[in-house]
Amino acid sequence: MPPTVSTESAPDWSERTTSTAADQASGGRRESRPLPLRTIALGAIGSVLLLIGSFGAGGTLVHDPVLGTGPLSVLRFGHGRDIAVAVVYLGFALLVWAWVRLGRGVLAHLVTSRGVLWATVAWLAPMLIAPPLFTRDVYSYLGQGLLALHGLDPYGVGPSALTGPIPENVHPTWQTTPAPYGPLFMGVAKGVILLAGHDIIASVIVMRLVLLGGLVMLICALPGLVRHLGGRLPVALWLVAASPMTVVHLVGGPHNDMLMIGLLSVGTLLVLEGRHASGIALASAAMAIKATAGLALPFLVWIWASRLTGPLWSRFLRAVFPAVGIFAVVFGGCTLLAKVGFGWLSALSAPGMIVNYLSAPTAVGQAAHTLVSLFGEANIWPFVGATRTLGSVLLVAILAWNWWQAREGGPEAVRRAAIVLCCGAFLSPVLLPWYTTWGLALGAAFAWTPRALSYVVGASIALVLAYYPDGEQAMYNWPFVAVGIGAAVLGALSLVRFDPLGLSGAFGRLSRAPLATRR
Repeated sequence: MPPTVSTESAPDWSERTTSTAADQASGGRRESRPLPLRTIALGAIGSVLLLIGSFGAGGTLVHDPVLGTGPLSVLRFGHGRDIAVAVVYLGFALLVWAWVRLGRGVLAHLVTSRGVLWATVAWLAPMLIAPPLFTRDVYSYLGQGLLALHGLDPYGVGPSALTGPIPENVHPTWQTTPAPYGPLFMGVAKGVILLAGHDIIASVIVMRLVLLGGLVMLICALPGLVRHLGGRLPVALWLVAASPMTVVHLVGGPHNDMLMIGLLSVGTLLVLEGRHASGIALASAAMAIKATAGLALPFLVWIWASRLTGPLWSRFLRAVFPAVGIFAVVFGGCTLLAKVGFGWLSALSAPGMIVNYLSAPTAVGQAAHTLVSLFGEANIWPFVGATRTLGSVLLVAILAWNWWQAREGGPEAVRRAAIVLCCGAFLSPVLLPWYTTWGLALGAAFAWTPRALSYVVGASIALVLAYYPDGEQAMYNWPFVAVGIGAAVLGALSLVRFDPLGLSGAFGRLSRAPLATRR
């Protein structure tokens, strides 16, 4: 029997509003809908708790001018830090609870896109001024921008080549690692340093605001993507804007993936609407942020070719040549403006220094190494290296097969692009939780079943909990992993079942017991 969506939380919505034009475009009726005020407030409380806890448990500065000597310094050490960690996890639990409740309302057609957007704004606002959460990557971004600003090649040296508050806060793993990001992002990082005047706290906030532009672009593109791809706008917004993955990782982090998927989503929409050159240009700019966006470009060429006349390969050639020209101009322009070279291509392997089992090829290599180690000592890298190579070969095969299946263009090409982006995340040498947003940004605009959405809920919870609030990985703390998996399963079930643990019946019996005694 398929899962059913509960509407028992409907009484929480006490304010009336009307559906937006975007809702109508996705097939909704123009009628009043209640705004989920209690659910929004619940998530906002969770987000505020995340903010408070982040001052002690997040990616705080080595020498913090705010926390170092003030009253909040108690949160950084001993029991104070333990309390800060507990506050972060409590805030995350409330945020997830609110997100699931909001999802129930969306699936039951009780919440419109406007309600989801209000929730998104309320939940994101506290994150704008929080220290980095569940990562320290933003300090690496700033360090790489500082290198470029000082005339050093960020693709040749790591942030440790400089001294000062920004380089000293870069995670030790990335101190000597060249930047694996495209030239446009190097230009963005340089601009952030210039705007913030080398103040590290201001730089983190400015970087977060700049990257937030990617989320704004994604939200603006979703109504059009939904119209072309057949989904529902409230569901799409709930998946990629109000998600804890967005709140905690993409914004709370923050991560440059947010800017990449924003540019890619707008570029995809423009190509679907026949503005092929502009769309290819924006998708090329997305690749100039992070190379992963390049996986989608071949599929956009098929959409362009499908609008032309003539035999298949003739249409393809008439589309691919101008597309390659546009890519060369955009990418070359970004490289010249940022005043960096092409060393980022060789630096793309830098994240491979991380070994964790979230990446499918790495997990297979780790498993093989563990089995062999039962019979004697063995170096893990030959195993992981071999399986990662096989994973790359498999990804190329998946890309080629899906690209050929997308030759008719249209929505099918976008669906195949989303699949390949997802495979690119899971088959990459290393999978970091926020990588899963690559394919979801485009895939959210398609139609989803409640069961499929419940899987996304479970995966989102588990992936956020794969790291500690300070950015260190938690994947080998097995009791913690067990708790995280349990939370993920509970969250997934809660989307499609009211009270999956059956607690309402137990509490109901307890509340009736005194009455029965008095009788």
